[in-house]
Amino acid sequence: MFRDGTRTFGGREANESREHRLNPAPEATMDPSSRFLQVELELNAHLRQLTFSEPVRYVYNPLEYAWDPHRCYVEKYCKAGQRVLFLGMNPGPFGMAQTGVPFGEVRSVVDWLRISGEVGHPEDEHPKRRITGLACTQSEVSGARFWGFFRKLCGDPALFFRHCFVHNLCPLIFMSASGKNLTPPELPAAEREKLLHMCDVALCEAVKALGVSMVIGVGRVAEQRARRALTDAGVKVEGIMHPSPRNPQANKGWETVAEAKLAELGVLPLLKNTM
Repeated sequence: MFRDGTRTFGGREANESREHRLNPAPEATMDPSSRFLQVELELNAHLRQLTFSEPVRYVYNPLEYAWDPHRCYVEKYCKAGQRVLFLGMNPGPFGMAQTGVPFGEVRSVVDWLRISGEVGHPEDEHPKRRITGLACTQSEVSGARFWGFFRKLCGDPALFFRHCFVHNLCPLIFMSASGKNLTPPELPAAEREKLLHMCDVALCEAVKALGVSMVIGVGRVAEQRARRALTDAGVKVEGIMHPSPRNPQANKGWETVAEAKLAELGVLPLLKNTM
């Protein structure tokens, strides 16, 4: 914490060693997963320069302390030929914050996606929001709904990832002094825009690395941000309802709504063995 009350975050030395272990190759010779990871490491370096003021008291970046399972996820499932990117906004406290995987509800990550890896801790950790990694026993409803839906639809993760990938616009999770989760729209305006501008730039680079033709924002905020960031990227941007339990409509049958929207967008056939 600085004297003016702002907060910074991040384990710089640990992450710099990870950057060196990645040994970036010239972009032309890198496969999609390596290019994607490089984009994320570059974003991490920029995000470490940011500071945040009240109501933010704690900032976690799972792309630092949970880099091992995150890299496992990307290297396993980020492949050439994927057409669709599902885009979330930022990590949840019992999902990606614990596992390093977008919408990363622990059971889905371990049992279906078969992701493993060591998870450390953020430098400044809220006593009520401890990181227990893949041993976390609390389920994140949004992640359980998201991955559970695609598990029912596809059966095998390989079928889902043949044409699709999942990513979050912003890798940071924010908490107040009480431990309340704060979403990016709840941040002070100037700090929020500086943060999201960095994330927008990284999203453009990630889309270029992946070569997808459609980005589907999960939730209205992610969709709107993707439309703004990707105006000149030559990709189609659409949206589906967020599976959050805070969304009354999602509680009435998110899977039915999501399936209908994916059928409308022409994505549903990509998730079945018919193509």
